[in-house]
Amino acid sequence: MFTGIIEELGTIRSIRRGAASAVLSIGAEAVLSDLRIGDSVAVNGVCLTATGVDGSGFTADVMHETLRRSSLGALGPGSRVNLERAMAADGRFGGHIVSGHIDGTGTIAERRRDDNAVWYTVSAPPALLRYIVEKGSVAIDGISLTVASVEADRFSVSVIPHTAAVTLLGAKGPGDVVNLETDIIGKYVERLLRPADTPAARSGISLEFLAENGF
Repeated sequence: MFTGIIEELGTIRSIRRGAASAVLSIGAEAVLSDLRIGDSVAVNGVCLTATGVDGSGFTADVMHETLRRSSLGALGPGSRVNLERAMAADGRFGGHIVSGHIDGTGTIAERRRDDNAVWYTVSAPPALLRYIVEKGSVAIDGISLTVASVEADRFSVSVIPHTAAVTLLGAKGPGDVVNLETDIIGKYVERLLRPADTPAARSGISLEFLAENGF
């Protein structure tokens, strides 16, 4: 689990591509302080497992599903990436619950300044927007942000100067693709409110059925 508070910007050292997968080699500093093989690192919001660690970076495998769902497939040597280690049990929870399991991608439609803040408007498909609510949380490229407004086909966030300066978002603008992870709580609530989709419901088991049979 992550919090969406980016620790540093890493650099893609190399990418070894397979038929439908890839191996990333990522240069880093801060996240290496206690990183071990098998640990989780969020790379642009995508939870990856460190498969190798050296003095200047780490490697991670990326499977087909991850490449399909995220923007990692568009990276190349020299690309910068947001990095965050998994949250320590004794750490502060500065952002929100971020699983590192990307729901899909969006595209920055507009960027504008508002005094010391920068507003980003991101277009996204309806399947993702249904879980994005005003004043709720969303992770953009792994960055925990508060949703300022939601429209039929897009949503907006307002970013403080510090966030823009220490993450990739400050260098992005209209047309750039970003990874999106919606609030995990909303997805679980929706699932619980749709019992007809569960195996138990399809088998004919319901609260009424259990009551009628003495349970």
